[in-house]
Amino acid sequence: MTGIDPVKPAGPALLGRNNLVLRIVSSLVLAPLAIAAAYFGGMVFAAFWLIAASCVLWEWDTLVCANEKNPVLTIGAVALAGSALLLVLGRTVTAIALIVLGMLGAATLASKARRVWCLVGVLYAGALLVAPVLLRRDVTLGFAAIVFLFLVVWLTDTVAYFCGRAFGGPKLMPRVSPKKTWSGAVGGTIGGMIGGVAVAAYAGIQGLVAVAIVATLLSIASQAGDLLESSIKRRFAAKDASALIPGHGGVMDRVDGFVVAAVAAAAIGIFRGGVEAPAQGLLVW
Repeated sequence: MTGIDPVKPAGPALLGRNNLVLRIVSSLVLAPLAIAAAYFGGMVFAAFWLIAASCVLWEWDTLVCANEKNPVLTIGAVALAGSALLLVLGRTVTAIALIVLGMLGAATLASKARRVWCLVGVLYAGALLVAPVLLRRDVTLGFAAIVFLFLVVWLTDTVAYFCGRAFGGPKLMPRVSPKKTWSGAVGGTIGGMIGGVAVAAYAGIQGLVAVAIVATLLSIASQAGDLLESSIKRRFAAKDASALIPGHGGVMDRVDGFVVAAVAAAAIGIFRGGVEAPAQGLLVW
């Protein structure tokens, strides 16, 4: 015996605390970048989400496309880049059409077994690019709509995490995401709703009851997006989409809820305000 105790592996509690610290630090870096990009809008905002969408496409293709990854990734990345440029130029329909062509190209290059998965990857990444850019492009309330969406999604995720840990209780969907609870889901929804209403009130927007309902729907959509990504990772036996963001895994792990919430927000906004004023359609009731 040397008198020196062997090094013991870190316990679950210590690992959990370390992971929480990494999550907080990563969020403190990424959140201001996202808000700054939203503030500047235009090409800066489109470039920010093009980078995020490209990272998501790479993670998705790495996860699901196997040997077809490189050609599928290439054609998808070209479609995303072209779509971002077209969105900045105001060519919305052409931008969406290019995403569709990228989907068809990915399906053509992929094997039959992976065809649908590779096609959906371009759609998923394309949605992450197109939806927020369309909302921000509204000159009247574009910035307010993006901050509204950010706060709904971020507070949903954060409050759900802490409520789930504090209250526990029945699991939400244990086969998909074993750690998520109904207490976390309810708490997250309330948190997201309050955050959305706070942004709208600060921006001087009327009809806060309707805004609260919209924020609640987007919070639920965000949680559905989180569960969707969890089910995909479980399908392909992966814990994280990648290790690009310390404490969060991959970009796809960070924006899983945002993608679905952004698409829902853009759909509501376009339905009510048209392609030129989706932010007003989302927030003004």
